[in-house]
Amino acid sequence: MSRSALGVLCAILLWCASCWSATSASAPTDFVPPAQPRTLALGGDAPWASLNGNAVYWFDRTGAATIATVEAGSSTLPWKVRVRDRHDRLHGGALWLAFDATAPAAEHWYLEVGASFYDRVQMYYRDRNGNWVVQESGTIHSVSDWAVPGRLPTFALAIGDPRPVRYWLRVEDDRAEFSAPTILLREEALQTSREREQFLFGAYFGLFALVTIAALGNGLVYRDRGFLAFSLYTLLLGGGQLARAGIAAQHLWPNGPVLNGLALALWPGAATAAALWFVKVITEPVRLSRALDLGVWALIAAVLAAVALDIVIGTRTSMTLVLGLTALSLLAITSMIAWGWIDGHDAEMRLIAIGFVPVLVMALFPLARVLGLVPSSTLTRYGLFFASVVEVPILFYAMHRRLMARREAELRAGALSRTDPLTGLPHRQGLVERLNSSLAHARGQKQSCALLGVRISNLEAVAEEFGKDAADKALVVAASHLRRTSVDFDMAARVGEREFAVLMEAPVLPEAVSSRAQQVVASGLRQVEALPQALTLKFHVTAAIVPVPQLDAEATLQWVMDGLDQMTQDAKKLIRNLNF
Repeated sequence: MSRSALGVLCAILLWCASCWSATSASAPTDFVPPAQPRTLALGGDAPWASLNGNAVYWFDRTGAATIATVEAGSSTLPWKVRVRDRHDRLHGGALWLAFDATAPAAEHWYLEVGASFYDRVQMYYRDRNGNWVVQESGTIHSVSDWAVPGRLPTFALAIGDPRPVRYWLRVEDDRAEFSAPTILLREEALQTSREREQFLFGAYFGLFALVTIAALGNGLVYRDRGFLAFSLYTLLLGGGQLARAGIAAQHLWPNGPVLNGLALALWPGAATAAALWFVKVITEPVRLSRALDLGVWALIAAVLAAVALDIVIGTRTSMTLVLGLTALSLLAITSMIAWGWIDGHDAEMRLIAIGFVPVLVMALFPLARVLGLVPSSTLTRYGLFFASVVEVPILFYAMHRRLMARREAELRAGALSRTDPLTGLPHRQGLVERLNSSLAHARGQKQSCALLGVRISNLEAVAEEFGKDAADKALVVAASHLRRTSVDFDMAARVGEREFAVLMEAPVLPEAVSSRAQQVVASGLRQVEALPQALTLKFHVTAAIVPVPQLDAEATLQWVMDGLDQMTQDAKKLIRNLNF
């Protein structure tokens, strides 16, 4: 029995040993050799070629490897094939790309990296004599010092060398990831691409400049805080994208890498803070809660403080803080707009909400890409550009309608203080102010204007027979008659309980004044449906040619009104000329 047990134990040990030896023997077969780049044969009908699937990459975590060490150890480094728009981290290290290419001797080819915000981008290759050719670009250099100045890092490939040439691309950035497309372009294709993008970006940022200037002008002229906040938002939104796209470094400060670095650091925190202020101004969260209003101010201050910290220390942590607060701000903006829509306090809030939707949605894609949540794509790179083109005109139109509605309300409120509420005509003070300027103009031009005094002489009889409502209707009908008989810049006003005045602007002739007085009298004799049947208005009219020496506007009006008092109610002559 013991021998049997001992035999079983030996068999088990023998089986384990054989399994271990088999595993050890098979281990070398699991070794995956480093990938090798394909040799791209450039030229022919194709004006461009992508490096996706044709180049290999290796991430140097220390960032200390030199081109000599990379070339010497290229056969042992763990190269991998670069797939379409791969999302590779660069934080604190460097990404190396290697590819082989041949180009016809008569053609000029270039490598273009599809992003302008990497700190340092270098390309190496050996010429025919075996010497290293080094080209550099990136935000730490002035664009004017780049190997091929432009919006994007661009490098020239070997010229007149028919042999396959190995190219090495090194990308370094402390806080970004490498997700930009890399393509090879023939010279004419590169030129065409640059001309097209310059046209498109010119139109894009021209729109931003036009809207910003118009918004600022409206804000200053009408003292509208909403338009001022909107102009700041469009300025920082467009300016941030201007820097992010490389247009600012190319055209505004080609010799200022410090300015370019500062502009890049402001994005997206500064634009987000401006958006918060803009939405706060138009939604007015203080109406809901004072604490909520202070909370929005605190969030704006936190975003700006995080941006300032990121500018000073420039670490991955500080950038993550900015992005986190940006995400929180987008949530706050969405909440305020939704509340403004539901509240219904502002009639244009729905249009403003529709304008904000594209940017709020598209801003999530680059934010998620930077945080490593989604891979790079067209939406992550250009989605915000497309959304802004839709957003800015809609917001400007909504803000314009909002401003016009408020201006109309202000004008109506101002007019109510200077207008008779029953008839809608200007009251006595309004007429005196207008008459004062008319008299000054007439004296300066040595011309004459005229002033008519009009009284409803039978208004008391109307009130006694038909009641106060009929008397009020008679006043409204009289005002309507005076409006219809007034022409051009003439002005009718109610100056007493049953008295009106009509100012005829210069130049006037006595015949025209008499004709106008007759029209006024005749208009009152017409029957109107608004008045009781068979009721007509009896007008007494005084007419004067003015200015009269030594009489100001108030004295002139009083003189004309006093002339009405000298006309008896049963007078057969209904028109009295005072001075002609």
